[in-house]
Amino acid sequence: RNIRAGAHYTQFQVYDYDGDGRAEVAMKTADGTRSGTGQVIGSAGADHRNSGGYVLSGPEYLTMFDGRTGAALSTVNYDPPRGTVSSWGDSYGNRVDRFLAATAYLDGQRPSLVMARGYYTRAVLAAWDFRNGTLTRRWTFDSNAPGNGAAAGQGNHNLSVADVDADGRQEIVYGAAAIDDNGRLLWSTGNGHGDALHVGDLDPARPGLEVFKVDEDGSKPGSWFADARTGQVLWQTAPAGDNGRGVSADVWAGSPGAESWSSAVDGLLDTRGRSVGRKPSSANFLVWWDGDPVRELLDRTYVNKYGTGGDARLLTGSGVTSVNGTKATPSISADLLGDWREEIVWPTTDNRALRIYSTPTPTGLRLPTLMHDPQYRVSVAWQNTAYNQPPHTGFFIGDGMGTPPTPNIYLR
Repeated sequence: RNIRAGAHYTQFQVYDYDGDGRAEVAMKTADGTRSGTGQVIGSAGADHRNSGGYVLSGPEYLTMFDGRTGAALSTVNYDPPRGTVSSWGDSYGNRVDRFLAATAYLDGQRPSLVMARGYYTRAVLAAWDFRNGTLTRRWTFDSNAPGNGAAAGQGNHNLSVADVDADGRQEIVYGAAAIDDNGRLLWSTGNGHGDALHVGDLDPARPGLEVFKVDEDGSKPGSWFADARTGQVLWQTAPAGDNGRGVSADVWAGSPGAESWSSAVDGLLDTRGRSVGRKPSSANFLVWWDGDPVRELLDRTYVNKYGTGGDARLLTGSGVTSVNGTKATPSISADLLGDWREEIVWPTTDNRALRIYSTPTPTGLRLPTLMHDPQYRVSVAWQNTAYNQPPHTGFFIGDGMGTPPTPNIYLR
């Protein structure tokens, strides 16, 4: 009862954090949280909800649970505490309860849990390691700390994790800012908050990765495309108010690299920001579905293939429904079965089962399973977070792609 329910409030991560071959489950907890084995965290009878349903008092915790049994393995105080409610952007308690979560290989070897709070004003990220049954804090990044002020107000309703500086360790792209693997500010564009974010090798003609993001501040660019290592904006579109949706991926073989488009901006834009054709029929999700490396459009309960004269329907899910309200996303979409194409998971309309859709199309393209790519694997881990976004690989998949990197796989 002391944790609000909803896309902004209940973030969870599922990953093998201690290297024992089995996943753990991590999430924010509070008084009265009950584990899968009946353990009660904090005070069982406490009820901190106010008359409006907000939880603005009482302790906040972070708990790591056993993935097999649901037993609570380690509980620590949530970092950061809520402190003064108004310091997060409003006085009634909405923005203090905006959370994000991710998993990142911050040391390049073992995964860490990253839990965050705030993005409209103050933004705080805390990185945790789970070793030998105990959560220990690796670092905390706070936009209120000296030298970090440029990250204030830059967060999205989502985040991404990628090795943006090619040093073998992953960074957190926190909307319009990036936090280095050591918990220090790497860059900030200053373009502010938005609802959609894509990070990957979107322009294979350039070294490194790129970022595409949409904004909702009417004085800022409607969308922009930047170097993921430096934050240098390579191109941007005119201010467009609340530009609520945006996508970047190679969905058309007619132009090199990824195409980018968004709700409030006309046209399909190439890697230089030039309009190259008709905007696709949806600006939501993506899926590698058919036999070629060009990605397809995933929206609500269907898959379309982009075409200059109109989109072609490849799949219509029957008896299933999308989730997350108007965001209309799947429960998850990922390379679950391992032939590099992605599966789509939707709940049935009676909400009694999950249904997995897999492509029926043969392919001559041979790639390692996408889950062997470190960026893609952690992208799947954060895909459930808030306004969830599709996962991206750390290398280019698309028309004219080169040979992908050999996965660095080891057994121990």
